[in-house]
Amino acid sequence: APVSPPAQHLFSDPAEIQALRRNLLAWYDKCKRDLPWRTLAATEPDADRRAYAVWVSEIMLQQTQVATVIDYYNRWMQKWPTLQALAQASLEEVNELWAGLGYYSRGKRLQEAAKKVVSELAGRMPRTAEDLQKLLPGVGRYTAGAIASISYGQATGIVDGNVIRVLCRLRCIGADSSSSAVTDCLWDMANAVVDRSRPGDFNQALMELGATVCVPKAPLCGECPVRKQCRARHRKLLGQPTPVPDVEDCGVGDCPLCPPAAEPWDSSLGVTNFPRKAAKKQPRSARTATCVLERRGCHGAPEYLIVQRPRSGLLAGLWEFPSLPVAQSLQEEKEREVLADHLQAWMGQPVAAEGLQLIGEVVHIFSHIHQTYVVYSLPLDGDVTWDSASSPSRWVTEEEFHASAVSTAMKKVL
Repeated sequence: APVSPPAQHLFSDPAEIQALRRNLLAWYDKCKRDLPWRTLAATEPDADRRAYAVWVSEIMLQQTQVATVIDYYNRWMQKWPTLQALAQASLEEVNELWAGLGYYSRGKRLQEAAKKVVSELAGRMPRTAEDLQKLLPGVGRYTAGAIASISYGQATGIVDGNVIRVLCRLRCIGADSSSSAVTDCLWDMANAVVDRSRPGDFNQALMELGATVCVPKAPLCGECPVRKQCRARHRKLLGQPTPVPDVEDCGVGDCPLCPPAAEPWDSSLGVTNFPRKAAKKQPRSARTATCVLERRGCHGAPEYLIVQRPRSGLLAGLWEFPSLPVAQSLQEEKEREVLADHLQAWMGQPVAAEGLQLIGEVVHIFSHIHQTYVVYSLPLDGDVTWDSASSPSRWVTEEEFHASAVSTAMKKVL
């Protein structure tokens, strides 16, 4: 049977929890960063509009740094200030604004959920974390908790990467932070410590602490408002625990929250011993032959043919230069031939393989794919017809290309 987490890893003392809440909120009120979604959420009197503002920010912030998100967020809220406005937008418009932010399915799911709120929920956002997660596509447990606590005042905790790091250090949780035992424990802990009167501010304070003070490397422990509650820091100050179990060493065999025996405490790392993460899976390698077809436009400026990707899968609905996945081991001569055949099939006119000029290679790292684009160029004298049944296409100038919903990878290709 699974071993229950020992009390040493949990927050069980009401006085300690109150001190944690008080110190963290006082620090947040004084030191929080001025971010546009916080300002909007704090000044917007309508709860649903607050929820929409928080929702957009949380979706954008997934896997993306704050500094990158700010400009995108401001442009988004200026273009679609309400959920109803977003529901009326086209996917093409959403992709154009999202271009360069990465993880493009996020924008698509956000718009799908907005349409569902308008068409099926009478324009009203669900008010609890449970309903938000159940009813809105693309809204997971964390996002639902953030919206519900910040916008509607529900006393529910949240767990994201920053919160994981803070809680693991506070309680010396050293097992793999992605394991079900640790995940369940962290959610229970977050729900137990969240401040009942200011849940949204408390949750944001936890995330802010992880983002600015309790950072992955070289944390600013001397500036931490909850350092007295931090058992990782206490352990660092005491050094390696003695064989006699104490508060820093739970002493329970097979503890699901302690570091594995094969990975003992490293005194040189201090609090950064926590959290422990599973070995990161290496991205798979992929190779794609890409052809930039170019012609002279009516005003003499070069124009490029772009085609739209399928509506599902990687980079769904975005525009790109005609491309074809190829085997890693394919030789250049054969690669030219298969790319020429691909172009000929969709253009309906002969394409000579020797007419394709090899320009070079572009490497782009997606979260799970190490992608290499082998870039070819093909100048054309006149117009060509692309088979619209396979994918829509259009000719664009360089300026129009950058204004289109194209990925960062395709901008590198150009």
